[in-house]
Amino acid sequence: MCGRYAAVTPPQAMEALFQTLGTLPNFPGRFNIAPTQSAPVVRWNAQTGERRLDMLRWGLVPSWAADMAGGAKMINARSESVTEKPTFRQAFARRRCLVPVTAFYEWRVENGAKQAYAIAPANADTAAFAGLWEGWKDPASGEWARTYTILTTTANDAIGHIHHRMPVILTPDRWPAWLGETDADASALLDLLRPYPANETRFWAVGPRVGNVRNDDADLLAPQVAATLF
Repeated sequence: MCGRYAAVTPPQAMEALFQTLGTLPNFPGRFNIAPTQSAPVVRWNAQTGERRLDMLRWGLVPSWAADMAGGAKMINARSESVTEKPTFRQAFARRRCLVPVTAFYEWRVENGAKQAYAIAPANADTAAFAGLWEGWKDPASGEWARTYTILTTTANDAIGHIHHRMPVILTPDRWPAWLGETDADASALLDLLRPYPANETRFWAVGPRVGNVRNDDADLLAPQVAATLF
């Protein structure tokens, strides 16, 4: 799973990397993004033929939901069943997105205590999770909320000792198909949802402060000495 991550790249750098157009949202670098918070997401607008960078709420709420309460539980979608689950299958078919990320966090129990780890691609300062997004209209106010979830898959050999799942990280050559810019059927899309290569993945122990959502600063990514060495 993925329940916490960092996205510290400035908006202008994200715009250049993902080649987005339109009004650029003003958002600070975040070192501890948590469920129900807003974060930058890249989407493809088929009508204008443009990629857009917008702020969406983490935790997908399907259009048919009675309210937004369930969104906090829908922060991840298993790639193995995404075409079958009613919550995700329409978004998988029509509303796929990229979620910019610097690193994500996972925890494992070591010597009776939880040790946090930061995990990131070894060859990219900014990467992209495979995501899905949805629009939900509040029946009372008529206002729209746009939310997203992150696809997960089996962890690669580099980090399987930390957690058995990991987010799907898409390399740039896979972005057009995933966003819907180029044609790809369901089988081809599912084939994109593979574990990131183990030899291109790095991880390091970080301090316990990342466990508190109120902490959001660069020190959260600072390497620490873990209780157990691998």
